[in-house]
Amino acid sequence: MDKIKMTTPIVEMDGDEMTRILWQMIKDHLLLPYIDLNTEYYDLGLEFRDKTNDQVTIDSANATKKYKVAVKCATITPNADRVKEYNLKEMWKSPNGTIRAILDGTVFRAPIVVRGIEPCVMNWKKPITIARHAYGDVYKGSEMKIPGTGKVELVYTAEDGSETRELVHSFNGPGIVQGMHNLNDSIESFARSCFNYALDTCQDVWFATKDTISKKYDHTFKDIFQDIFEADYEDKFKEAGITYFYTLIDDAVARVMKSEGGYIWACKNYDGDVMSDMISSAFGSLAMMTSVLVSPDGDYEYEAAHGTVQRHYYKHLKGEETSTNSVATIFAWTGALRKRGELDGNAELAAFADKLEQATIDTIEAGEMTKDLALITTIPNPTSLNSEEFIKAIAKRL
Repeated sequence: MDKIKMTTPIVEMDGDEMTRILWQMIKDHLLLPYIDLNTEYYDLGLEFRDKTNDQVTIDSANATKKYKVAVKCATITPNADRVKEYNLKEMWKSPNGTIRAILDGTVFRAPIVVRGIEPCVMNWKKPITIARHAYGDVYKGSEMKIPGTGKVELVYTAEDGSETRELVHSFNGPGIVQGMHNLNDSIESFARSCFNYALDTCQDVWFATKDTISKKYDHTFKDIFQDIFEADYEDKFKEAGITYFYTLIDDAVARVMKSEGGYIWACKNYDGDVMSDMISSAFGSLAMMTSVLVSPDGDYEYEAAHGTVQRHYYKHLKGEETSTNSVATIFAWTGALRKRGELDGNAELAAFADKLEQATIDTIEAGEMTKDLALITTIPNPTSLNSEEFIKAIAKRL
């Protein structure tokens, strides 16, 4: 058969460790036999990020602005051990954080629901999508260890030199302090991304902070969401038959546990980080989670929501067999290919993405899966496949 043609490239961001191995397997077995793959390639592996002083990460984000669609492999965010292991020049920042800041996007994460991988919360019948604000808060925070008695203040110095001060705490002994910030423009982009995504997917939006405690910081988030909703989206939501409401984060957690799912839960940066892991684990596995960064300008970056599977990579280097779940990485590719097809009017490419996702789900529901899923499935007598066998089993169905 003729391979499917692509008119516009996808930005391809390669990654690290075991997910980098899976990345190539997916291309070899599931993509290249069927698609005349057109990508602009960036190596976000830790060695090359170090070699380019992380310029490659910035370049990949700017390329995403140019081409509108990217697909990203999982990458290492180095700690002190990684600096030593890879002999790095410095402890480079999270590539995801860098890309999110440049694109000013919101991360939407949702579980991949498959028969036989049942949620721990029995009443969850539909996916719950976490919308995570991707800028600021503790991720852009400044921290200080306080050695002893003294006071800490927030100081704002205006352009004219005038100062506004707010006491943080008067210390009677050693302690710690943290300062964090956000930007109204970024919060507005977050709100619009959530509302636009809700209209695209026809889902309700829940937004939750702790404005009763944080009467200025969190309350600003609440106010901006409400103002934008009332000004630009209220009528559109009514027409689409969906709703928006705000609630406290603790109330939202209680509601989520008792709901059946099927909505977007918008969270601030840290809340979204934590709650997306809770949702994914409760639905089965981090490797069964889609993740897409959506910018207010309509840029899309698809990725796996999990790490680089370091332990399996070390086994792989020793020549030992691994059984690594590649579903989230496959769905990162299908998400990007589908969006590329939609933007280019390439129905054949979008249809291929649908078929690859269905082949992946059909493989698991037929009882063929990686070890992590075999341990939790309700399907009787599952077959546990190694990393490459699982991808080849999908290829057979595809």
